[in-house]
Amino acid sequence: MDFTLMFHLAASELNRAKSWYSEVLGWEPLDPDADELLYRVGGALFGVYQSDNAGTNKATAARVVVNDFDATRNELLSKGVVFEDYDLGDDFRTVGGVLVSPDGEKTSWFKDSEGNILALGSSF
Repeated sequence: MDFTLMFHLAASELNRAKSWYSEVLGWEPLDPDADELLYRVGGALFGVYQSDNAGTNKATAARVVVNDFDATRNELLSKGVVFEDYDLGDDFRTVGGVLVSPDGEKTSWFKDSEGNILALGSSF
């Protein structure tokens, strides 16, 4: 089976989202003048479209996996990203905005300019 994985997130203000993804994550849309922003991120396509429902999902909308979690997290912190803290019991509690799983995998959650919840994760 041949396929391309594509994710979509809603934005209530598309230009604000375009600026945020560019300035914070360093992503540039394939066609900056299109009605929907489309990014190629690794082997996946990532779309951002106009919607009044932006930021209403209470769960993780997308996960960005990186090779150097600590360096990427520090870079995002330097750009003003605020990482969320969660306490859902002993098995799911962040410390300083980071959840470390028993196998050592790290995850931090943050919101984009539109309130969508994104996760930063260490590589598998």
